[in-house]
Amino acid sequence: MEKLTEVEGRAYPFGMKNVDTDIVIPAHWLKTISRAGLGKGAFEVLRKEPGNVFDDPEYAGSPILIAGDNFGCGSSREHAAWALADLGIKVVIAPSFSDIFSGNAFKNGILTVVLPQDAIDRLMEVAKSDPIHIDLEHQTVTTRFQDRFQFEIDPFRKHCLLGGLDEIGLTLGNKGEIDRFEDKLAVEKPWLVPTVA
Repeated sequence: MEKLTEVEGRAYPFGMKNVDTDIVIPAHWLKTISRAGLGKGAFEVLRKEPGNVFDDPEYAGSPILIAGDNFGCGSSREHAAWALADLGIKVVIAPSFSDIFSGNAFKNGILTVVLPQDAIDRLMEVAKSDPIHIDLEHQTVTTRFQDRFQFEIDPFRKHCLLGGLDEIGLTLGNKGEIDRFEDKLAVEKPWLVPTVA
């Protein structure tokens, strides 16, 4: 997982409320276990509408998505986070998120930022013409117009995102302790240690 410290760029001024994971990535895309290419299916139904924000060249490659309340509700499909990541989104800002979606986003290196609706409204305006800056270390969302919004984040999630640590990375961070345990086990209970033929 890549380290996430600061993200700056244009943001998709999406703002839609109650976007479920079927809107983020329709069910027919769930046949794959590969994360690559899912960005093409992200918001597929909405992209069929002319003038949608996701196909507007002005926002192409935006690393930030500004959404409405209850983003990521519905089924627990991790493909939704995969699709957003493949689309290039590193941060989603909304008034609230489904817990399962928020967990899946975190496990895939996407920061979910909860801000009140008035902050969302302001960021939606800024996003139409200017970039937005997110600083995870200081837990702020700022604009060049002196807007500054503080956000809360679980300290463990912050640590993992800043360090680029997924579950494998966290485990490897304890390699020394694991090796010491294995060595001790080999001495005390050798019958439990598999031998390599």
